[in-house]
Amino acid sequence: MLTIPDHEKAIILHRAVRKASLRMIPLLVLAYIFSYLDRVNIGFAALSMNSALGITPAQFGFGSGIFFITYALCEIPSNLALNKFGARIWLSRIMITWGLISAATAFVTGAHSFYTLRFLLGIAEAGFFPGVAFYLTCWFPPAWRARILALFTLGIPLSSVVGGLISGYLLSLGGAWGLADWQLIFIVEGLPAAVIGIVALFVLTDSPDQARWLSEQEKQVMKEALNAPSQQQGVHKFSSAIRDKRVLVLSLALFAISVGITGIGMWLPLMIKEAGLSNLQTGMVSTLPYLCSALVMFSFARMMDRRQSYALSLALFSLVAAAGFLASTFAHQFPWEMVFITVAMVGVNVARTALWSIPPLFLRGAAAAGAIAFINCFANFAGLFGPYSVGVIKQLSGSFSYGLAFLALFLLIAALCGLCLWRMLNPRRPQPQTASQLP
Repeated sequence: MLTIPDHEKAIILHRAVRKASLRMIPLLVLAYIFSYLDRVNIGFAALSMNSALGITPAQFGFGSGIFFITYALCEIPSNLALNKFGARIWLSRIMITWGLISAATAFVTGAHSFYTLRFLLGIAEAGFFPGVAFYLTCWFPPAWRARILALFTLGIPLSSVVGGLISGYLLSLGGAWGLADWQLIFIVEGLPAAVIGIVALFVLTDSPDQARWLSEQEKQVMKEALNAPSQQQGVHKFSSAIRDKRVLVLSLALFAISVGITGIGMWLPLMIKEAGLSNLQTGMVSTLPYLCSALVMFSFARMMDRRQSYALSLALFSLVAAAGFLASTFAHQFPWEMVFITVAMVGVNVARTALWSIPPLFLRGAAAAGAIAFINCFANFAGLFGPYSVGVIKQLSGSFSYGLAFLALFLLIAALCGLCLWRMLNPRRPQPQTASQLP
């Protein structure tokens, strides 16, 4: 083992983290962009697909959400497989299969075939996000994790910016090459994921020990930082992790946040369309909330890393999101409604980044791999519950306002979970007895 002076270790570690970030994060962000496009592009496709195939709002809400059922059911097995076969092979497999199935959605002929392809897409894509979340904990020490996670989850708002512009443009074409406009969306936004999966086989590395592009000094310092005594303390067994109250509260919090994210994400294009905008204008306007989220997320992630205030940030930004959703129900003018929805989108995205920075504080090794998938598993049921509930409420009431109030309620639940986690992670120490209190 090399002898490295302590004053040089920080410089070497910073250099190693920078190398790893530049090599892996752009590719993973790009993959996450197309991963999230699979979840929101049907919102744009629905602008013409629903009428072309005779799909009702309730059927569309169910079909768009059924993806999350199989995703959730296969999530823990997928993360355990990643731990066995390695992140490079397993993440690449996920990308290739989901890209091909997503593109095949262009050829559905009705509600039932729509359900089938969404069902299979959930199986193919299962474990991608929790797999990457666990993979990043194997590479980046705690002091960088919120920022790195924020960079990765930028794929969500960026996917909606890119997806909104591309989907709006494709819809404005009215079809090409014998395909309808909604079919073009699935093909153009699906196939790139398979290409990224092939590239990932040559770019990703399972651990610092295997990284030929790191020097021996960089490998050693990074390994020391990842294996520091503070990183060995915590829960190591998966069976213990899923019984841990903190894991259960995190699962409820992420479920509540995901109800808000998917509930607005699936229906936002149709909400904007009701204001009388064209398909191209709808695509452009829908990018604004996500663009603002992308600009804000990284700044707050840096602040959370400095202050280690993840649980309180989760509570605070969940409240911001709840206030945004609730305020939008009272906005009677479309521009103000979009302002408040943008506030809500900023809130849910920052809250989610704060939440995913909490598990590595007390979970280690196999417990981290399994528990992260367990937490995300429950959240994915929200992917069905959120869009379907908003669709049913819209069908019964004829308005999206009640649906937005429904989403605000779940963000309040997430805020309460954040406060509970803060108390769990920072238990009150017993005060020493004074002389007058002693027996």
